[in-house]
Amino acid sequence: MKIKKIKIMNIKKLLKFLSELKENNNRNWFNENKNIYNELRNEFLIMVQILIDKISEFDSDVIGLNTEDCVFRIYRDIRFSLDKSPYKTNFGAFIARGGRKIERAGYYVHFEPSECFLAGGIYRPSNDILKKIRSEIYYNIDEFIGIIEDKTFKRYFKNIDGEKLVKVPAGFPVDFEYSDLLKYKSYNIVYDMDEKFLNDRQLIEKIINVFKLMYPFNKFINDAIDSDKIN
Repeated sequence: MKIKKIKIMNIKKLLKFLSELKENNNRNWFNENKNIYNELRNEFLIMVQILIDKISEFDSDVIGLNTEDCVFRIYRDIRFSLDKSPYKTNFGAFIARGGRKIERAGYYVHFEPSECFLAGGIYRPSNDILKKIRSEIYYNIDEFIGIIEDKTFKRYFKNIDGEKLVKVPAGFPVDFEYSDLLKYKSYNIVYDMDEKFLNDRQLIEKIINVFKLMYPFNKFINDAIDSDKIN
């Protein structure tokens, strides 16, 4: 099914705004340009709603999501940071059941000058959830290998992205053939959107195509999280 043609986000205008914000990261400049920010944010909300609707056609986990719960605020929490810049210089949204704060695998879209990308999986989950994911990989290694070694999957996602432990985590045999797959602290896959990708008139369709390829990876992780098994 083709996506209904509507006005989509002006990516060039967004990246220009974010570049200028990076050079003028202060409240005076932001307030003077807040009408532009509001316009771009509204366009982004529309885009995210379309993405939610289209993802829900192949991943029922996101049905009924509130768009506002998925979109990250542009305002930085500077209470414990040495960097007192008040604003983020990116637009991002994490589409997963429960929204951006949930510990689940989902679909992330990120727009930032020189760093636009799509990501799937889960970032820095709690130890309990991480143990569930590692156990699921260990006990269902053939299924997991089938997902990450699929030819089309590999064409878009070269590797699992994330910091790794030096040693095999406690509770798993050190001689396990695929022990490296158990060492990740995050289980993320990333696809960089280049200029050609961003300028495509069918941008939303292209994003959805990438997200579809992420689905088996996300489902594997979420099935592990939802499992009551204690391995």
